[in-house]
Amino acid sequence: MISNKDKVLDISVNLARVSDWILTPEKKNRVDQFMEETKQFVDELSKENLSDRFKPTFEQFKKEFVKLLDERLTADKEEWAEKALTWANILQHRSGRA
Repeated sequence: MISNKDKVLDISVNLARVSDWILTPEKKNRVDQFMEETKQFVDELSKENLSDRFKPTFEQFKKEFVKLLDERLTADKEEWAEKALTWANILQHRSGRA
């Protein structure tokens, strides 16, 4: 069984990857693939009993993640990448609280 911390780190790593790939048009399929995988991780983690310390972070992240999913094709790619990388860093640093 994968721990909540490891699930959060998986999400973080995927966001860091796609933040780089979004800037390369040839990587669109990989971005889509990893965003779908990340969505599955988010959905799984939403069903878990998260710590009270981590819940506010995760709830805010879920709202922002929906925006990242929706805007990945239309947003300014550099701004989108910055948001994704910012959340990757936040989740990485707070994963121990999950």
